[in-house]
Amino acid sequence: MDIAQIRAMHRGFEVYHGMIYFVPEAAAAYAELGITGRMGYFASRSSAMGAVGPETVISTFFNFNPDLVYAAIPEAWNRASPERILAARIGAADSALRRVLGEAIGEPEIAEAAELARVAAGGCYLEGHPLYAAHAAQDWPTAPHLVLWWALTLLREFRGDGHIAAMNTQGLSGIEALVIHQATAVLPPGTLQSSRAWSDEAWAAGVRSVQARGWLDEAGGLTADGLAARQWVEDLTDELMVRCWSLLGDDGCARLRELTRPAVRALLPDMPRGGARTKTA
Repeated sequence: MDIAQIRAMHRGFEVYHGMIYFVPEAAAAYAELGITGRMGYFASRSSAMGAVGPETVISTFFNFNPDLVYAAIPEAWNRASPERILAARIGAADSALRRVLGEAIGEPEIAEAAELARVAAGGCYLEGHPLYAAHAAQDWPTAPHLVLWWALTLLREFRGDGHIAAMNTQGLSGIEALVIHQATAVLPPGTLQSSRAWSDEAWAAGVRSVQARGWLDEAGGLTADGLAARQWVEDLTDELMVRCWSLLGDDGCARLRELTRPAVRALLPDMPRGGARTKTA
């Protein structure tokens, strides 16, 4: 399949999965368990792995300031079990989708989309994909709108694991990857530094490190070598997804995008500026 199409699949469905990080239903569900603030993100996304330590979260999430993770994990597991947090996450996704989609949630288009996405998720594999593997070990939901969300979650985490592997081949640290992403100017200045809680000193060190590679110019933009290196990582990430989306073929992929487009548009108001593009890995 064409790499541009593979990338379009990721971008087209990221909102349907990624809304769980921003909808008010999620924060409310975690708060009922005593999980508040940024702890909700780290605990809910890692809950499928069980009561893992902060080092595992730092490794699989890749680019957050470790201090931010240590402040959340393992304290989250002292407040609620991973099983309860995962159930709260799925319940929040259910509530948010029902609120946003309304009566459309029961339409046959959602059921058809769910089946197509589930077929694509069947192309994922466990080896070298720890965050995907943890989610793949969980039971599938039964409601079509949640089957769709879960399938896209599996595909998203599978892609993220592959993206980290691609960045590791370049020897990139988490903060270096963020500096490179920020240098594309897709997001407002400072977005990734603040969302990952890196200090000015740490960020400046990351910038110097990328500049030392010859990938960043003095003005903070990517050099030709930097652009080429980033494109290599992005292309490899997409190539690793071919085995998933090729199960649908060109027509199946086009049909899935068509079926989910109304739901994605309806979910956009719940997303922050830049949407799911604030997420890397």
